[in-house]
Formats: sequence, C-alpha cells, structure tokens
Amino acid sequence: MFIHHVYFWLNNPDSAQDKEALKAGLQKLTAVETIGMYQIGEPAATNRDVIDRSYSVSWMLMFDNLEDEEIYQHHPLHLRFVETCSHLWSKVVVYDSVD
Repeated sequence: MFIHHVYFWLNNPDSAQDKEALKAGLQKLTAVETIGMYQIGEPAATNRDVIDRSYSVSWMLMFDNLEDEEIYQHHPLHLRFVETCSHLWSKVVVYDSVD
C-alpha cells in the first residue's frame, strides 16, 4: 500500500469560499481510477503539543502501489487541479508512506 497525504495552507485561511473551492477541486480528483481510498479533511479539534493544526485542508489517498500513485501524479485531472486551484494555497506539504 502507498499512502499519499497532502496538507494545504490557504492564502486566505478565513475564506470559506476558498476552502470550499479547494475541496470541490479535490472532489473532482476522486475520479482518477488508481485511487483506492481517499479522505478530504480539516484539522480536528484536538490540542496537544505534537499536533499541528495550522493547515486548512488535508487530502489523503491510498493506492495499491507506487506505480498507481505515479499514474495519479501525471493524470490529466491532477494536472488540471494544480492548474486551476494552485492560486488558492500558499503552501503544500506532502507525506508519502508505504507499508
């Protein structure tokens, strides 16, 4: 299994409209056939020293393997998402892991 977890920091973190636009863009990506499972989330209401709640939206994807994730990276829907939504964020951090 290959897990691809992306964290987005919005340019305008207080803008509900921008957050919804980003989520709508991510939702369109769910049509990529190599995605096994996905989750679109926001920071949970948890507070401990080790928790970073500074991001706006998270995007977690599960793939069967690295090859499927690479197909996703080059898929036209993903490229279109970056093209149409990148103006919404100021920072993106990705954590990839394998089992």
